[in-house]
Amino acid sequence: MKLAIGADPGGYEMMVGLEKHLIEQGHDVNNVGTTDPDAPVMYMTVARNVAEAVTGGEAELGIVVCGTGVGISIAANKNKGARCARVESVWAARDSRIVNDANILALGGTTTSLRMACEMADVFIATEWGEGLPEFRVKRIKDGAAMWEGYEGAVFN
Repeated sequence: MKLAIGADPGGYEMMVGLEKHLIEQGHDVNNVGTTDPDAPVMYMTVARNVAEAVTGGEAELGIVVCGTGVGISIAANKNKGARCARVESVWAARDSRIVNDANILALGGTTTSLRMACEMADVFIATEWGEGLPEFRVKRIKDGAAMWEGYEGAVFN
């Protein structure tokens, strides 16, 4: 899968390990954030770069990492079509794809272990929107999402 990944200085170390793991899993990973700790890219720019790669079709999904994952997730969600989920568990990573059709995963480089980050990323990537849900729930989610049209950054499939 084509992935866009990026981190600010607070998430750089985790991103390096996560990127290595994802490449070993056979994914095509494009780092659009900090690539050199001596030349940091701030979280707002990283979030925009990843969101633009995902919403522009250059990547199927994105992963962003900052110190806590909070700031970068807020910044990513300012981009039209970005649905960034800041998660702390494998269950939340899976559910963010199934129920919310999240297309960007946000992680905290100082709040999450690399092992957990890899597990959450693997589940996020492997899970499809609506997977396992009965059709009436999928319809209900789509109908409910329609009310968000017009809000900042709100675009649902």
